[in-house]
Amino acid sequence: MTLSRRNFMKNAGGAAVASGALWTTQVAHSQASIGAMTLDVVSDGYLSLPGSFAFGPMPQDELAPILNTYNQSINSLNPPCNITLLRDGHRNILFDVGSGPNFQPTAGHLVESLFLLGLEPEDITDVVFTHGHPDHLWGLLDDFDDPVFIEATYMIGKVEWEYWMDPNTVDTISSDRTIMAVGAKRRLEAIEDKIHFFNDGEEIFPNVAARASFGHTPGHMAFEIRSGSMATMVVGDSIGNHHIALARPQWVSGSDQDGDLGAATRVRLLDQLASEKISLIGFHINQGGIGFVEKTDDGYIFIPEI
Repeated sequence: MTLSRRNFMKNAGGAAVASGALWTTQVAHSQASIGAMTLDVVSDGYLSLPGSFAFGPMPQDELAPILNTYNQSINSLNPPCNITLLRDGHRNILFDVGSGPNFQPTAGHLVESLFLLGLEPEDITDVVFTHGHPDHLWGLLDDFDDPVFIEATYMIGKVEWEYWMDPNTVDTISSDRTIMAVGAKRRLEAIEDKIHFFNDGEEIFPNVAARASFGHTPGHMAFEIRSGSMATMVVGDSIGNHHIALARPQWVSGSDQDGDLGAATRVRLLDQLASEKISLIGFHINQGGIGFVEKTDDGYIFIPEI
């Protein structure tokens, strides 16, 4: 696999203005080649979250010193939003579509990032969802509630679709996530006539297989992209950051809807990635989002490809 990284924009105190919002994160573009396929990792911006969103259930006395080694605040999180674009000469496939205009002002910039690659929304042939959370799904519709990627077909795991489309989900999900359930169902209904479903292990495109990674959401999926001995895994939010998710993958994260299952999935995926030397692309992983993991005595570390 050949990897490279370049910056489209740099701002040490500067900013890019998009959709009326001040976009103050650096917009990075990472690229990998696997066989005849090109993988571009482009930015949708970043999120601004309280640290408790992920760190709340964790043992605080053990957590703090680990975060200090990463210069990561325990009080706030500003994870990047990295979206994977696969181009094989025939298709332009997006894995997730970002936040769109109605989630956070620091996110929702996928269309601008695609433009920097010379692509318009109508150039996207396929959209594949890892899961139905706002920062992955809400970019499906524009300000007028019309689909952004008008020429695309859409794919989602069957379990994930059934969860968000279930009218009971809004009542059974935790109260702080009710808006997620309402927003997901409304957006998925807009593409109901263009959606296709898949299950764990199915090859959804040539050389692209779905891998169940449940826990973050009930039907979360990762995707293994392989050509011969070369492979990478688009992990979505199953590995949610480059610090504590790797250093202590067995700890329950508040960001996962099923914390115990999410932790078990993380441990399993990291073991596979490290032992098989498969690179990963992480939606919320820093330094371009693409790299490898290595096993340590008590966890894992992320080795970015820069």
